[in-house]
Amino acid sequence: MTASLWSPLVAELDRWQETGRRLRLWLRDDDAAAPSPALDRLAAAAERYAAPVLLAVIPMLAEPALAATLRDKPLLRPCQHGCWHRNHAPAGAKKSEFGPERSPRDVDAEMTEASQRLRALLGESILPIFVPPWNRIDSGHAARLSTLGFQGLSCFRDHRHGAAGGPRLLNTHVDVMDWHGGRIGRAHAELIAETTGLLAQWRAAPHGPDTLGLLLHHRDHDDTAWAFLDGLLAQISNHPAVTLTDPRNLLQPGEAS
Repeated sequence: MTASLWSPLVAELDRWQETGRRLRLWLRDDDAAAPSPALDRLAAAAERYAAPVLLAVIPMLAEPALAATLRDKPLLRPCQHGCWHRNHAPAGAKKSEFGPERSPRDVDAEMTEASQRLRALLGESILPIFVPPWNRIDSGHAARLSTLGFQGLSCFRDHRHGAAGGPRLLNTHVDVMDWHGGRIGRAHAELIAETTGLLAQWRAAPHGPDTLGLLLHHRDHDDTAWAFLDGLLAQISNHPAVTLTDPRNLLQPGEAS
């Protein structure tokens, strides 16, 4: 990947620096359940660039061996990724584990069981952040997350709470995967253009956002996706306008995305 490919993004970050803005970049990786070479590769990238990663672990599918593996990977910060990662949506609807068709009683019981299993497996390292599979959760279910012990909810870009509210939103904004085009890594030029455009939009807006979440799926990454992650971190991790943000800090006031 040539430096010229990254020049639009670097130039936009230069403009952030010139205007006194600072970008908080954070990483979220979904669908963790077991040790694997891909998980090792994710951890290696995190260590190489001192970039902590919010690791969304599927509680009811997580293998006991994952606990020992994560003890040796301190920059992978585990949190709860749904319960079983099962689709309960009716035929023809978008996939969701926690849609409006499910009763609050059933959802709360399932979430509690899953939380208990995850805590028994991983202990106090779990962050109180809930990541719903497919980035979807009914607003009524989301509103009860705080009573179930969650301080944050992480979905994707435009997700918003309903009238009943919910925990702090920690949305991601850029997904490195092309799910509809073959479950492959997206073209680097496309990702760079999307990220640059989003940052330019935020910079131009009064009181625009300053926290960008990058969405990863280590189990599905091909060489294109891995190369983008490495290239992005190599290009911007030392930029004076960028802070690689620890997911633990996203729960602090002023850090929501």
